[in-house]
Amino acid sequence: MQKTSPEISELKQQIEESVGRKMKTSSDFFFLSGAIWERIHENLSTSTLKRLWGYVDGPDKTRDSTLDILSHFLGFSNWDSFINHISQNNGSDQVQTEYIKTDGLSVGDLVSVSWKPNRRCTFRYLGDYKFIVEQAENSKLKVGNTFQCGLFILGEPLYLNDLVQGDNPPVAFVVGNKDGLCELGKGINPLSED
Repeated sequence: MQKTSPEISELKQQIEESVGRKMKTSSDFFFLSGAIWERIHENLSTSTLKRLWGYVDGPDKTRDSTLDILSHFLGFSNWDSFINHISQNNGSDQVQTEYIKTDGLSVGDLVSVSWKPNRRCTFRYLGDYKFIVEQAENSKLKVGNTFQCGLFILGEPLYLNDLVQGDNPPVAFVVGNKDGLCELGKGINPLSED
């Protein structure tokens, strides 16, 4: 199928929404490749993803196997299933569960999450999609770690971009990759004026 088709455009948009970031840099494609492996244990190279998004030049057509993997990443059995879904829903898909969009937060707002078996964290929003870990229980995330994130969805894994832990270089990180987030809550910055 042609990479410029509306169906592929819709697929790419839903993938970007699913991981909470636009595919604009090399590190974005590296992150997406890792997220695909974490979620469905399928390999898609960063070069394949870059060609599909038009980040680098490549063939005008995309392989069905690539489209099947990306559709599976979004929870569909294959590309045909994704096409049927968008045809029935006029190309739109709503998040049917509780979620928090980062662009709806104010600096200082808190986001609390938990995931199995007994992990809990509270993040404070710093602005520009950046958060700092305020509280952490039984998690590899530690107080003071920072990361970027665009969307928190109850029941879905949480994809963190540019996680910085101490002096280590930034990494991509997945929270709750098996069962997703079990709890999701938002707190208002206690210092904000009404």
